[in-house]
Amino acid sequence: MFKPLNALGCNGHVFSPESELAFPPHSRKPIPMFKWSMLSTLLLPLGFATAPLVASAQSYEAPVTAEVLAGWRRSDGTHIAAVRLDLDDGWKTYWRAPGDAGIPPSFTWSGSRNVQTLEIDWPTPVVFSQNGMTSVGYKSEVVLPIIVTPKNAGRDVALNGRLDIGVCKDICVPETLRIKGRLSGTATAIDPEIAAALAERPFSAEEAGVKSVACKVSPTDDGMHVSARIQMPRTGGREFAVIETDNPLLWVAEAKTSRDGSVLTVSSDIMHVESAPFLVNRSGVRITVFGRKYAVDISGCPAS
Repeated sequence: MFKPLNALGCNGHVFSPESELAFPPHSRKPIPMFKWSMLSTLLLPLGFATAPLVASAQSYEAPVTAEVLAGWRRSDGTHIAAVRLDLDDGWKTYWRAPGDAGIPPSFTWSGSRNVQTLEIDWPTPVVFSQNGMTSVGYKSEVVLPIIVTPKNAGRDVALNGRLDIGVCKDICVPETLRIKGRLSGTATAIDPEIAAALAERPFSAEEAGVKSVACKVSPTDDGMHVSARIQMPRTGGREFAVIETDNPLLWVAEAKTSRDGSVLTVSSDIMHVESAPFLVNRSGVRITVFGRKYAVDISGCPAS
């Protein structure tokens, strides 16, 4: 059994009290869902495939396409654009945190020009049940707003990127989509399709009336267990939650939720994909609560 250290870590390095450090043993290793090479032997029993199974490479047509919506330049110099994904009937793809049965999307923008920062603003996804597991994503069509900060606010932005995603119907396959578009530095007309997608974001904690959030982090045989007590109004129906961290090498299991009046408890196990020592940065914890009426995005989880 290992213990989290609130202040001192490996080799005498000092860590913030807002972090927890874990030294998991190497006897077990969580599955890094974002590594296709490690998924191939696991996905086939669930109906996944690492290549199209029903057509040759010459005749295969991807069940999803991507298109850039050029958007508009705001008065503060940032540019609002979007990528629209169109999926064939019956197909779905995944949210940024896809759940145990999903594959997270991965964007690469290294070929773009006049881009200082770029952020995807994810609309509220749908919670799916798949082979006895839960996944989170989109079906039919989704518009993913992009907030771009240009290096030079008055000039055009050239988007040139790649999107690696998983798409599913009867089987699941990986797809790589090329994304290219030019964002005019003089465009001012608001695109109603992008504006609608921005309006579909989860509520912030403040907007949803969240009164308090407190996390307890404790060691497990494989990593860490996190339990968050959130005082907030009900979101409607059976509530589902996703816990994320700011470390892409940490794997977070499907969260369990329970409610006692105004307090929602969300708990999950966290492990390192390489069984290495790791930090849980409390300020980097992100909890999204999904209900029948709406979703809530909560950032940070201070100590209880």
